Amino acid sequence: MTEAKKLTVWNKKRITLASSSPRRKALLEEIGLPFDIYLSNIDENIKNGETPEEHCLRLAEEKAKCAAKNVKNSWIIGADTVVFIDNRILGKPSGIKEAREMLNLLSGRYHAVVTAFCLLNASTGKTIKKAVKSKVKIKNLTDKEIDDYLKTGESLDKAGAYAAQGVGNFMIEKIEGSYTNVVGLPMEELKETLEKIGIINKV
Repeated sequence: MTEAKKLTVWNKKRITLASSSPRRKALLEEIGLPFDIYLSNIDENIKNGETPEEHCLRLAEEKAKCAAKNVKNSWIIGADTVVFIDNRILGKPSGIKEAREMLNLLSGRYHAVVTAFCLLNASTGKTIKKAVKSKVKIKNLTDKEIDDYLKTGESLDKAGAYAAQGVGNFMIEKIEGSYTNVVGLPMEELKETLEKIGIINKV
C-alpha cells in the first residue's frame, strides 16, 4: 500500500513520463493520471563532487530535456533515484559482482534513498525541480540470501542493487519517510507540484 491516492479530478493537459521505469509508470497509473512515455537516453555517470541531491536533480532535468527535444506541447516528468551510504552514491550496478558488493555494503545498516523529479514545460522551457530523501534499514543478509536474490536478476537495473517493491522487499527492515520515494517517485510531493501548476485539481 503506497501513500499515492487515486485522483478524482484532473485536467486533460498532456503529460509525458521521460522514463522506461515500470515502477514509475505504475505509480502514475495508481493516481489515475493519463500520460505518454518517452524513453530518454542520457549519460548517468556521477560527476566529481556531486551530492546525491545534485546528481539526481541534474539527471532528472537532463532526462526531461532529452524528451523535450522530441515531445512538444507537453509537461514532461523526468526522475532519477540513487542510494547513498558512507558518502558514496550507489547507482545501478554494472554487473553481478558490483551488485553483490552493494548488497554486502547495505546489509544490516541504514542508508538514504534520494529521488529527484523535474517537471519541464516543453513549450515554454519552464522547469520545477525537487529532491526527496528517505531512510531505509536493510536487515542482516546472509550470503545465501544475497546469492538467491542476485539469481532473480532484479538487482541489475536498480539503484543500490535492490527493488523495494519487488522481490527485494524481503530485505527491508524499516523505511523512514516516503515509501514511493524509495520505489522511484515521491508521489505526495509530485502530486502537490502538479496541483500548483494546474495539471490536477485539488479535491
